[in-house]
Amino acid sequence: MIDFVVPNNNEEEFIAMAERLGYKELFFLYNLPEYITKQEKSEKNNNKVNKIKIHNGVLADKNTLYKIQNKLKDKEALVAIKSSINDKEAIEKSKIDLVFSFEENPRKDFIHHRASGLNHILCKMAKENNVAIGFSIKSLLDAGNKPELLGRIMQNMKLCRKFEVKTSIASFATNPFEMRGAHDLASLFKILEAK
Repeated sequence: MIDFVVPNNNEEEFIAMAERLGYKELFFLYNLPEYITKQEKSEKNNNKVNKIKIHNGVLADKNTLYKIQNKLKDKEALVAIKSSINDKEAIEKSKIDLVFSFEENPRKDFIHHRASGLNHILCKMAKENNVAIGFSIKSLLDAGNKPELLGRIMQNMKLCRKFEVKTSIASFATNPFEMRGAHDLASLFKILEAK
């Protein structure tokens, strides 16, 4: 019952939507400068009570990943990164907690399997380094070819299950209306995982 979202000064709208959709916890993912300012504000305003628990995390990219690690090496911060060409390096050498949207790989699918962005090598490294693989509903909503994306998600879920990699299903929404109910997400991915 946790969702990850990427707000743009619309945190209150996300909180209201998360309460309506039945979430217990919500992670706001920010770039590094925003994360630092939001974290300071949340420590000062710790007395504000919401029905759901709010966490802040860092949304990294391949250019800022090592800068984030140096600035936050003493702090407990969730670090998430969207899948890119440098996934192997990010999983192997950096301290990240979550990599998401492998399915958005721009390559064409092969004859006998999908070019899903994830493979057995990345799964083994993710398992060894305790990195979770995230599946994004936003990428599914924005996809031009939904059947292809669903096939890639199913292939990635099979790989994660085979190599016992932790997974996370979340909206990664930038707008509150891109969020979906927690039970709806769980049902969709239970069906995809069974295929």
